[in-house]
Amino acid sequence: MGGDRAPEPELDAVSSVLAEGGVAVTLVGDEAQLRAGLARRGIADSPRLSIRHATQVVTMDDAPASPVRAKKDSSMRVCFDLVKSGEADAVVSAGNSGAMLACGLFVFKRLPGVLRPGIVTQFPTLKGPCVLCDMGANVDVEAKVLAQFASLGAIYSTVVVGTRRPRVGLLSNGEEAHKGTELTREAHQLLAADEGPFEYVGYVEGRDIFAGEVDVVATDGFTGNVVLKTSEGVASAVVQLLKQAFASSVRSQLGALMARPALQSLRQKLDYEETGGAPLLGVDGLALVCHGRSGGRALANAIRGAARFAERELVEHVRREFARWKRDDAAESSETLKA
Repeated sequence: MGGDRAPEPELDAVSSVLAEGGVAVTLVGDEAQLRAGLARRGIADSPRLSIRHATQVVTMDDAPASPVRAKKDSSMRVCFDLVKSGEADAVVSAGNSGAMLACGLFVFKRLPGVLRPGIVTQFPTLKGPCVLCDMGANVDVEAKVLAQFASLGAIYSTVVVGTRRPRVGLLSNGEEAHKGTELTREAHQLLAADEGPFEYVGYVEGRDIFAGEVDVVATDGFTGNVVLKTSEGVASAVVQLLKQAFASSVRSQLGALMARPALQSLRQKLDYEETGGAPLLGVDGLALVCHGRSGGRALANAIRGAARFAERELVEHVRREFARWKRDDAAESSETLKA
């Protein structure tokens, strides 16, 4: 119920997923509103569809801690409670991402050894997917947390992408060791000494992400979110510029017809809706964070992604591999959230 246009895109997504078969969905929110929306779409009762009533909604303006402190019967909090109790395998939400993080920390709890969870996503590159962590869960981080994002990203790359030994880079403003900030320089030293199951290649720049020079890029949530939103803007602009170019003359229009399959493939690779949502890794449960403006196609893909991650036991891989790789990270970070 917390997305920009909720619950209409969510209902469109469920309609699409139910038509395919396989995945079971529980809609959480105002039951009367949800049933009315399902009726408008001609969605009949199904053993793969259930509704759980929730009396409250976490808005984009609410404090991140609201579902933990004040809105315990919000649709978001109830979703996390369902996964915690084993009644569901994953949460998918286009709601307040800060509140998603709070629910991850206080309802799911962190996995042993994890200092802070991170949002993980992947970008298309010239050589295959590149995984980035963190994409916005943590704006201010310590060097040890930033170094751990490399491990979380490497685990995702191994389990989801299938990379055998990921090449990991730390995002900076240059490749030289003296570049970056105090934070990146300290994290660089930690990663250079790490004997984890990845190959640390040092600093990488923004251009290296899409060139496919590395499999994983670690960065703080502030920078990662800027990279994400900038990339989405560039991708959208490229598609629009191509449309304008192909519409400029009759010859260009003929060329567009011939190039349509290639252009459709390019658009699919650049469209964030194809991914749908990004998992919050490092907590003891599966939750996918989606854009607040997500449409039905994006949310349907997020549901499919959640099912795929659950089948591959992504959280269990993080638990097992992180415990093995990061035994020395016994320090616990504060879970205090600013209201």
